[in-house]
Amino acid sequence: MAERLGQSPEEQIRAVQRQLVDWYRREARDLPWRRTHDPYRILVSEVMLQQTQVERVIPYYEVFLARFPTVEALASAALAEVIAVWGGLGYNRRAVYLWRAAREIVERWGGRFPGERRLLERLPGVGRYTAGAVACFAFGERVAFWDTNIARVLRRVFLGPEARPGRRELDELAERVLPLDRAYEWNQALMELGARICSARRPRCEICPLCGLCRSVGTEGESRRRGGRFEGSRRYYRGRIVAVLRQHPRGVPLDELGRLVRADYGRQARDWLRGVLEGLARDGLVELAEERGEYVARLPGSEATER
Repeated sequence: MAERLGQSPEEQIRAVQRQLVDWYRREARDLPWRRTHDPYRILVSEVMLQQTQVERVIPYYEVFLARFPTVEALASAALAEVIAVWGGLGYNRRAVYLWRAAREIVERWGGRFPGERRLLERLPGVGRYTAGAVACFAFGERVAFWDTNIARVLRRVFLGPEARPGRRELDELAERVLPLDRAYEWNQALMELGARICSARRPRCEICPLCGLCRSVGTEGESRRRGGRFEGSRRYYRGRIVAVLRQHPRGVPLDELGRLVRADYGRQARDWLRGVLEGLARDGLVELAEERGEYVARLPGSEATER
């Protein structure tokens, strides 16, 4: 890492820290999760922000917390209701993991969040990044962490456009450049810069507060990766199934469900539908039960179908 940064990097690191934090203090967006140090609310925001843009998350965040204002409220709720309130936010497994984490916090920790990163990492669905964010933003811990946006900023600023650091090197870099006394602002500032200025494809170097210090200034962004077709994909139909089951809390027989999610559904597609449903069941998003000779799908914890 010393070779990557150069022979005398401390002055550069301090200059970057100073200019980035000063910019953040002037330009930071007023986001609802930045107005609190409640670990529950911060955890909810961090889980929702996984693979979802800030602007889309804000209304869902507010609705979710209005219905489940505390970790105890979430833990005591039926999973079917949690999935329903999650609504169209997507990646519904996040709702399941969040509910499971809430139950563990209540059952194991008496409703009090553990403040140590290593303990937070043991919660369902909470990885190293999310645990670091909760430890820093809720408990004021001096911890370094990174996601795709933060890693991109650190790599471009300190290592240069050709660098391709691995996980261990990114961990070391994040720790090396973390300020001694401004961890909260520093981590928030890295996230803010990555989201608004140092974007993947079109970095706005001309207005970046670090343009005079960055090793990648003026270089082109990364080419857009071609993703697979979403509509008609397995993930597309998983979302469709969960959306239909939200509207039918008592459950839906399999063939009826197939017709509701696919216009071309027929008996030949039964095995396909069963496969998709079994995957959803493994993820905790759907329950399958045999009732009066036919299989019925419903959200977990919903009432049984009356026929």
